[in-house]
Amino acid sequence: MQKIRITTSALAVGALALPLLAACGGDGGGAAGSNDAFKQHLDDRGPITYVQGKVNDNATKGIIAKWNQLHPEEKVTLKEQTDEADQQHDDLVRNLDAKNPDYDVVSVDLVWTAEFAAKGYLQPLEDELAVETEGLLESAVQGGQYNGVQYASPTTSDGGMLYYRTDLVKTPPKTWAELFDMCDVADKAGIDCYAGQFNKYEGLTVNASEAINGAGGSIVDEDGKTPTVDSPEAAEGLQVLVDGFKSGDIPKPAITYTEEEGREAFQSGKLLFLRNWPYVHGLAAKEASSKVKGKFDVAPLPGLDGVGASTLGGHNTAISAYSDHKATAIDFVNFLASEEIQHEYLDKGSLAPIRADVYEDAALVKKYPYLPTLLTSIENAVPRPITPFYPAVTKAIQDNAYAALKGDKTAEEAVADMAAAIEAASGK
Repeated sequence: MQKIRITTSALAVGALALPLLAACGGDGGGAAGSNDAFKQHLDDRGPITYVQGKVNDNATKGIIAKWNQLHPEEKVTLKEQTDEADQQHDDLVRNLDAKNPDYDVVSVDLVWTAEFAAKGYLQPLEDELAVETEGLLESAVQGGQYNGVQYASPTTSDGGMLYYRTDLVKTPPKTWAELFDMCDVADKAGIDCYAGQFNKYEGLTVNASEAINGAGGSIVDEDGKTPTVDSPEAAEGLQVLVDGFKSGDIPKPAITYTEEEGREAFQSGKLLFLRNWPYVHGLAAKEASSKVKGKFDVAPLPGLDGVGASTLGGHNTAISAYSDHKATAIDFVNFLASEEIQHEYLDKGSLAPIRADVYEDAALVKKYPYLPTLLTSIENAVPRPITPFYPAVTKAIQDNAYAALKGDKTAEEAVADMAAAIEAASGK
């Protein structure tokens, strides 16, 4: 079940390039900042509906039941979507575009926030509808912003980590150079050295972005419309992965890897290092088939000169501009971010909290020893590009990074072509 969560949360919309781009071009519910619905029902209370993808954890339904017990006059009804991210997105677009008041609170992937905000679907979370951000991780809060306005509240987070074999490597690498220098250890052990997610899908956007951001590069500027990826720093970051494939330190089959292929290779003892999400920890530590039980640990992802930049994962919660009960909706949104509920998300659902205090709970750290590393990952995380043209941006990254990894173009050519494709999509 955890496998599905990672696929539909951290890696949301790799297959959506054309439908989403078309959606961005429509007039939807009106441009952000000019929607009369923003001013309606701000003080109104009553039953609401919470819409999210298929629940694959053991926390969400119990959390909603707890809210309903505390608020019998303002009950929350859960509407489950499918477990496919593209279908979740399209369902939200259809209903929000139709101004459906029954979609009061919606769970949105980080990369949907800018698109939905730009189309006027989401209620700005300010003034009487402000999010209570005290105690929340700054990177998670920023992941719900667009053009400096908070449109969504963080609910669960996620960050990539470096899994490594403690029986073969005593001290984890902090830089890419240190990591690849250790590949001799893998050779002597008769295993492969490093893998991440390199198939041509959203996971490649994540891994390429981490390499670029970890070298001091970036994809787009703060407005989300102007490409910045055609830079020496971005090319140098991508070159790290290109060199890895060229040397064989990243095995050739890894060009087909998504999360699960990498997990299975590491868990079966065939990899020295693996970049993946926190869900792998529990499986590798507990599954009967795991050959690395008691033989692995996690560390922050490497960068060019030190700790790298993970890609921020997770889901945000937003209020529809067309909800009839927005006062109840914001209370529910803040309830999901409360300390008690964040403990429950972690302890029962194995979902990464968005509150710093949860990561400092000694009992939880004892139970989940990867928490301090995960916190470092999230604190150093960079969201995927915040842009209303995200589908075109992720396609540009995937197409060109994949070509570079296969040796069909240089890293310099790849980042230049990424920039050209992003510029064309934004109409600049």
